[in-house]
Amino acid sequence: MILLSVAWDDIGGLVDAHERFLAGAPVDADVRASVLDSWKRCRSVGLEPDRLQVPYAPNLTLDDPFLHAAEPVLKNLATSLSEAGMTIALCDGEGRMVQRLGGGRQLCDRLDEVNFAPGYDASERFVGTNGVGTALAERNPVYVVGREHFADCLQPFACAGAPVRNPLSGRIEAVLDLTCLRDEGDPAMLRLVREAAQAIEGRMLEVATERERAVLAAYRRATAPASTQWRQPGRPDGDELGPVDRAVLREKAEELLASPHRTLDEVTLSGGRTATLLRRQVRGAAGETGVVVEARIVGSPHVRQVCLSAPAAPVTPTRALPQPTVPPGPAPAPSPAPARPAVRSAGLRTVVPTPAEVERGAQGETRAPAATDSAVGMEPDTAVGVAARTPVRPGTSVATERGSDASGMGGAGIDARLLLLGEPGVGRLALLARRRLEFLHDAGVRIGTTLDVTRTAEELAEVTVPRFADFVAVDLPDGVLHGEEPGPLGADTPLRRVALGAVHEESHLHPVGDLVRYAPSAPQARGLEARQSMLEPVLAAAGGWLAHDPARGERILAAGIHSLVTVPLRARGETLGLVSFYRAEKAASFEDDDLSLAQELAGRAAICIDNARRYTREHNTALALQRSLLPRGRSEQSAVEVAYRYLPAQAGVGGDWFDVIPLSGARVALVVGDVVGHGLHAAATMGRLRTAVHNFCSLDLPPDDLLTHLDDLVGRLDRGEGWAAENSPDSGIVGATCLYAVYDPVSRRCTLSRAGHPLPAVVDPDGTVTFVDLPSAPPLGLGGMPFETVELELAEGSQLVLYTDGLIEDRHRDIDAGLERLGAVLARAGRPPEETCEAVLDALLPARPSDDVALLVARTHALDSDRVAQWDVPSDPAAVSRFRAAVTEQLAAWGLEELSFTVELVASELVTNAIRHATGPVRLRLLRDRALICEVSDGSSTSPRLRRAKNEDEGGRGLFLVAQLTERWGTRYTPEGKIIWTELPLP
Repeated sequence: MILLSVAWDDIGGLVDAHERFLAGAPVDADVRASVLDSWKRCRSVGLEPDRLQVPYAPNLTLDDPFLHAAEPVLKNLATSLSEAGMTIALCDGEGRMVQRLGGGRQLCDRLDEVNFAPGYDASERFVGTNGVGTALAERNPVYVVGREHFADCLQPFACAGAPVRNPLSGRIEAVLDLTCLRDEGDPAMLRLVREAAQAIEGRMLEVATERERAVLAAYRRATAPASTQWRQPGRPDGDELGPVDRAVLREKAEELLASPHRTLDEVTLSGGRTATLLRRQVRGAAGETGVVVEARIVGSPHVRQVCLSAPAAPVTPTRALPQPTVPPGPAPAPSPAPARPAVRSAGLRTVVPTPAEVERGAQGETRAPAATDSAVGMEPDTAVGVAARTPVRPGTSVATERGSDASGMGGAGIDARLLLLGEPGVGRLALLARRRLEFLHDAGVRIGTTLDVTRTAEELAEVTVPRFADFVAVDLPDGVLHGEEPGPLGADTPLRRVALGAVHEESHLHPVGDLVRYAPSAPQARGLEARQSMLEPVLAAAGGWLAHDPARGERILAAGIHSLVTVPLRARGETLGLVSFYRAEKAASFEDDDLSLAQELAGRAAICIDNARRYTREHNTALALQRSLLPRGRSEQSAVEVAYRYLPAQAGVGGDWFDVIPLSGARVALVVGDVVGHGLHAAATMGRLRTAVHNFCSLDLPPDDLLTHLDDLVGRLDRGEGWAAENSPDSGIVGATCLYAVYDPVSRRCTLSRAGHPLPAVVDPDGTVTFVDLPSAPPLGLGGMPFETVELELAEGSQLVLYTDGLIEDRHRDIDAGLERLGAVLARAGRPPEETCEAVLDALLPARPSDDVALLVARTHALDSDRVAQWDVPSDPAAVSRFRAAVTEQLAAWGLEELSFTVELVASELVTNAIRHATGPVRLRLLRDRALICEVSDGSSTSPRLRRAKNEDEGGRGLFLVAQLTERWGTRYTPEGKIIWTELPLP
């Protein structure tokens, strides 16, 4: 072992971490997270480490029951630490010292120098990071040593503090602290102070148990006659209360026990029976007071014993007391009943005393419970129930059996039962615990029903008002609303008011949509900085809150708002925003129990908000991908006038797509398709299919051939394109549908083919609607069946309407009803395509579509005859010159003389090649559209190809010249042969 000459906190980053923190430098790697959070809280309240202003409150004391429970524990602790050089400090629930015990002379002198004595206020807002104040702020045991103290004067010490909670209410009653000199500090102090605090809590529970036993004994003395007999519970003779009746009685008994101004209640039970609940007070021999609730059940022919207890918050199981085997009193004893474990109902422990204990209680004897009886069941720090730490409450539930009762309500057919016994305050806690559990259950059901961030925040506000708070404000950064990863949130981070729940409109809080910037001293900013909840019971006394916006703050206070709890919305280690709860109509201020409940509620809501944020991010990513893959702007063609719409589904982006593709010869291709599924995979698959269609269109394939090639491609893609791909839920694309149509403005002919897609609609110029009877074919990728085509002649001004199934079919409407509705909407003459799109969507699109929708409306145009010129060419090379002259003359008529030389050369080369190498009739055609199109057709199916001629070759340069002189050229096949086409831009 190597002895060090310096204390451990003089080594490493702690030497100057405090100075660097005060200067604004990051110190996260050098300081423990809990200590750093405390430093941030100290800085936010403007605390200066070298200048403390500590208030003193002399003559402080704690309640006698607490001191009675704590005294033996403190005495034992002081004895065990007498040689350790540590002092014990007991502070009240606000951090003010009440007692200081033990400690050596040197330690006491050093503590006196800093005035660490009874009356000293050790809360964090006055003296910074320390064992008492930080334990209160963290609500958990803490250990602070040396330079971890925020105040310079406390750095010579090491301390460990732990809060002491009331085991019934969970409220922090006191703080226990162990302090020594820094060099003598040991992390084991944390374990010692935690165990001592738990021992005090156990003693407090024992005191409560003794009081309740005394109350039970007083009740037995007052009501039980000498002939009372005890019977075994749950006797199966057909008249026992069922579980539903018992639950109803338990709940009503709790409410009556917790209501000081009510004495009677009536409950309707099964079987036509009625139970009248009677509440009355009982006083023990030593002055203990309590309340019992009895039930008089009318309609029961026999008297039965029932043991019930009132439920509260869920707790850990505890060991049961010994159960009675002999009845009290001089009456003959029945057969001994087997021992019955304590009834445990959601947190209340039912203690059934033995007859001997009751007898001793009747004689004024008080016996402390055995060690096994005083076990304290504790929950972890959650907001479920009464407080952050919900104890097992000892209760007493006994059934009595008698022919008449002290109230004179006995008689034939009346079954009198003791339902519940306890103290009114404890009954109130049990009732609050039940209501808070119900509240959290409702919140879990109602928050997060959608994957929308804003709606989830609104649900949080709706659930909370008015059951928990009168006003609720939810603030989120804009990035979270857009699905982005949340960045670090601090006092300078602007937040958007997303939801505001209110009991009335006169709150003067920031409305929804406002950008809120909290002042560094405001509880909201401090909570974000420290990533902790903040409680301001008296809002008028919260100077930091008023500093945020003094004028607005005064109006808020004038509106009656008096208490605040603010909780950061944290999920998966990230802070998403902030929720603030305000009270105005409710006279009671927020307490520690409410803070724990708010933390649990905010934690559940934060998970739902984060789920919605993640979905929003994925949805936006898929939508951006799909929009980048869909057409944008206007198609550069004049064959049709186009309008289109794409609307993603609420459940996610799908694979619906459309396209308008210019073809050779002034024709145009119209395409609509639908990929199975939703999300990124569907969007990516849609992009692949759209690209494939573009490539196949460049080959000028007829519609049925194009779908055949596409069907083969989808099958190969689904099989992994030759790769041994693993199967996954979103790997397949079989089942995609497609509709492909080609329209020729010269002939006004439209050729269509489909693969599993809904039928297209044709709207004639007079408004007549026809659904084209296209032969059905299976979706893409299934194979095995040929695709068929239908050719139509469309009048100029007709509208061709293509769409996906999301437009006409959903969960509430079948496809036939959708087609009928679509036909009715389209039946209108003279409507432009844009108006047609709007009318169709307004009439057929549901409020929340379950599938995405693609809609394409194309109004046809015809190419006038004066813009088309064509000639039949004889198979004589000598005739070529005559047609060159005809071309020059036609271009002059169109005003395109500048293109005469180029077009004459191109036409001469193409016609000469057709005469020399092709068969059948040769035809030359010129089309004046967006470009000048020159076509030469023949009866041969042989396609020419471009090649590079060698220097010594006499031919082979014709197509090369054509490709150089034109913008585009290509070949398309027809049933009669082929067409060689070229395009030249107009001047």
